[in-house]
Amino acid sequence: MLPFPRSRPDVRYLVAAALLGFVLGAFVVASLGHTGGVEATAGPLANVAANASGPLSSSVSAVANAVSHASGAVTDTSATSNAVVEVPNANSGTTGIIPPSAPEAKELAARDLEIPVSGVSGEKLVRTYHDARSGGREHEALDILAPRNTPVVAVEDGTIAKLFFSKAGGTTVYQFDPTREYCYYYAHLERYADGLKDGDAVHRGQVIGYVGTSGNAPKDTPHLHFAVFRLTAEKHWWEGTPIDPYDILK
Repeated sequence: MLPFPRSRPDVRYLVAAALLGFVLGAFVVASLGHTGGVEATAGPLANVAANASGPLSSSVSAVANAVSHASGAVTDTSATSNAVVEVPNANSGTTGIIPPSAPEAKELAARDLEIPVSGVSGEKLVRTYHDARSGGREHEALDILAPRNTPVVAVEDGTIAKLFFSKAGGTTVYQFDPTREYCYYYAHLERYADGLKDGDAVHRGQVIGYVGTSGNAPKDTPHLHFAVFRLTAEKHWWEGTPIDPYDILK
């Protein structure tokens, strides 16, 4: 008896399988790298799919479409890549402290800044700048106790540099002074004043928020955490050399 004849596989199917394996491997490598690699893979695949015929056509087209969709998905994530998650403490003290005898401190004291909590006078302020905090750091700010939802006001004219939420400070406001040399930091707010947004011009005494306990503030002790720092040359709203607020508000 003659042996049953074996049919030879169609070469076109072998080529299609090899091409698909190569393409899928290239796609995995590119997707583990960066968006440019995915996009670079998608382009040539479209050309191959356009020129393919027979059994190659549908298979390569399917893979090309998958890679193209994946490229778009990866590219779309770049829209949130610049989102602020957390920044260093505004008044970290890594650049030292500006003493009350320094020209900068004297200049701010001469401006007769508004007490940032409505209804609180200078006589009621208590120095808390050097109070110990976790990790061996100092407080580097002034705590002003007041009932929850007491209005918090801008200490002088300026610009809202950033409305920001952090784990430590909670709901916060960073305000640049008119010269953009100093930044005022208001933290642990209950909420912002209605309509307040980044870039707003504010005037002295304008309500910008309300006393609260957001962030790591004790929930039974509503207060405003108020800090002042001289900005660096880069004018980052979170970075500068701190000044004890007590000395310029008292």
